Amino acid sequence: MKIGILALQGAVREHRSLLRYMGVETVDVLNPQDLHGISGLILPGGESTTVGKLLVRYGLLEPVAEAGRAGLPIFGTCTGLILLSKHINGSAQPRLGLMDTCVERNAFGRQLASFEADIPVPALGEAPFHTVFIRAPYIEQAGEGVTVLLRLEDKILFAREGNLLAAAFHPELTSDTRVHEYFLRMVATAQTSR
Repeated sequence: MKIGILALQGAVREHRSLLRYMGVETVDVLNPQDLHGISGLILPGGESTTVGKLLVRYGLLEPVAEAGRAGLPIFGTCTGLILLSKHINGSAQPRLGLMDTCVERNAFGRQLASFEADIPVPALGEAPFHTVFIRAPYIEQAGEGVTVLLRLEDKILFAREGNLLAAAFHPELTSDTRVHEYFLRMVATAQTSR
């Protein structure tokens, strides 16, 4: 199993370090050729407008979207959640548009409003997950095919739709591997069904 990490901007190193700690081979995805031979793809946190523009500039927007439509498991954190969404409130920025969601960017406020919290996530087991939110988005609306994995008040913070997984928080900034393990199980299931 080889997991690609979109390496245009953002928390690339942190995802790479956590996956390598888990014994998973990674490859930085910088151009369409880097998509060949990967079993799954992570879209790390960063700045969504910038990453969207870079996806276009490096010819990656449509190849990544096509891979997602073809069933490649894709996991987006923070910016990745925004890029996966079909609808972004108040923005026409480039996006993959794969997930039947509508998102609100910087939904908790600016950098000073970033926070951490231990929150129960039933899909990850009994122990709460230490979530790190940095200028975090949230999913405002989700279509019928989207499974909500974490909701805080009226905000959807973790969700799955088929081969797509999206988190508003940054699991790569903790030592807890459960979110990445959840994604790797998705990848293993996708490999088995091919």
